[in-house]
Amino acid sequence: MVLHYIWASFFIIGFIAALGQWIFLGDVEVFKRIVDGTFDSARVAVMDIALPLAGVMTLWLGILSIGEKAGAVNFLAKLIAPFFSRIFPEVPKDHPATGHMVMNFSANLLGLDNAATPFGLKAMESLQTLNPNKEEATNAQIMFLVLHTSGLTLIPLTIMAQRAVLGAADPSDVFIPCMIATYVATMVGLVSVAIKQRINLFNPVVVGWLGGITAFIVGLVWYLSHYMSRSDIEVFSKVSSNLVLLTIIVGFITAAMIKKVNVYDAFIEGAKGGIETSLKIMPYLVGMLVAISVLRNSGVMGVIVSGFNWVFIHLGINTDFTPALPTALMKPLSGSGSRAMMVDAMKTYGVDSFVGRLACIFQGSADTTFYIVALYFGSVGIRKTRYSIPFGLLADASGVVAAIFVAYLFFH
Repeated sequence: MVLHYIWASFFIIGFIAALGQWIFLGDVEVFKRIVDGTFDSARVAVMDIALPLAGVMTLWLGILSIGEKAGAVNFLAKLIAPFFSRIFPEVPKDHPATGHMVMNFSANLLGLDNAATPFGLKAMESLQTLNPNKEEATNAQIMFLVLHTSGLTLIPLTIMAQRAVLGAADPSDVFIPCMIATYVATMVGLVSVAIKQRINLFNPVVVGWLGGITAFIVGLVWYLSHYMSRSDIEVFSKVSSNLVLLTIIVGFITAAMIKKVNVYDAFIEGAKGGIETSLKIMPYLVGMLVAISVLRNSGVMGVIVSGFNWVFIHLGINTDFTPALPTALMKPLSGSGSRAMMVDAMKTYGVDSFVGRLACIFQGSADTTFYIVALYFGSVGIRKTRYSIPFGLLADASGVVAAIFVAYLFFH
């Protein structure tokens, strides 16, 4: 129901904003931009996202099927089951969803987007088997989605690569700020949903796992920042991410061979679901991306940024950060749109400027909440998202606030 009102409001607000631009600013092209944007977004949803995703889904669902038959996914699930059983109390310890979520979070942590999406969709499908009301999201599905939208990634490789292309003196100087901001978003998302669902986070197992993960991330950030150069960090991230990915594939196949599983038949069996899933999510993607396009092309973002600027000036708050806000505002709506805003900020204000760097931190601080809701819930036919969107946006907002603070701390 929440998604229904949000989707409709995007069109209504966009239309009102476009009328305002036409009447008060004389912008006669605004309606054309909006209409052209709807056609372009519909094409992007099908041709650039759904169809390419079909190939990726086919590959990784096939690999995942091999891993499941080899017992490798179940082995990983058992390792993390003590922690997951506390934050996902509705999911049985030996349920396949645990293994799928482990694979998804691991891929996200390493920045492996192409692998993370199929694993995530498979995890949502597994969680749906436990759902008594197939059209309404369960607590476990909401927790999974909010943690996913917080976008926890160890090394923001694509952001550093974009900074390098634009000639940054040190493309990796946003690495630690991005890591801090996305970690804050993840913790806020986890804690807020846990409070809503009355999950005890002071359980020794939960404290131990969260403390261990925190120590690992802090240790890795400290080591990379103190003992590796910019080029070394880029090489490390590329090699480690792809090595882990290849190790997963070879490891699953090897384990299956040892267990005398017919790996090719197992691959084909799992891969068959790739096309089906992609076709299922296509209407949801088209609907959400078109609505976002209307909002973006109507000029609403500019009005919101100007409003923030006016408020902060009258509160006596430094407004050096407001030119980077379009990236933060676009991020929950569209990954490609926020990436375009980030690049525009770096080109306009300078790749090594405060605004340019802050835009990069915004880009790395969270994930595309509305896109993920449409993709993941749409894949299993969930229409009632309950409180998933507000809590996902809360995690996004906390990442934005953290990004502003760390940007002032590191670069202002």
